[in-house]
Amino acid sequence: MSAATAVLNPYAKYLGEQEPLAVLAATPGKLKGLAEKIGPGRIAAAPAADKWSAREILCHLADCEIAFGFRLRQTLAEDNHTIQPFDQDKWSAPYANLSADEALAAFTAARRWNHLLMDGALEEFAEKAVTHPERGSMTFATIVETMAGHDLNHLAQMERIAG
Repeated sequence: MSAATAVLNPYAKYLGEQEPLAVLAATPGKLKGLAEKIGPGRIAAAPAADKWSAREILCHLADCEIAFGFRLRQTLAEDNHTIQPFDQDKWSAPYANLSADEALAAFTAARRWNHLLMDGALEEFAEKAVTHPERGSMTFATIVETMAGHDLNHLAQMERIAG
């Protein structure tokens, strides 16, 4: 991975040679299995004081799926769109009051909808340009790759929690 790739897509290291759309399609089922393995008794327990619980990770993934879906659609709809970043720590403020099951259901539904969009648009619009204020110029394909790497990062966290 080049230094330029790492700046554009810090999640590329998790993706490696895996096919992004396959990773994205598999994630909801893997999350469901991990949440079941962790179980309701441990789902809200953080593995360390400075780490998110499995429930918080699921909430974060649901939020990110909404944000990524918006980014994908804005990229397709507008020329030279500039992505709006968000502060994940501020977005996580209500997670303690949210259900892991509801977060997983929201993620799964949004992912299905977004996957249909990506599957239909990726080939034609892979190189469509978009700008991230912190990462610079990227493409529609870079967003898809970022999503897949982001999934793999959080799946690994969930696997560690599951033991």
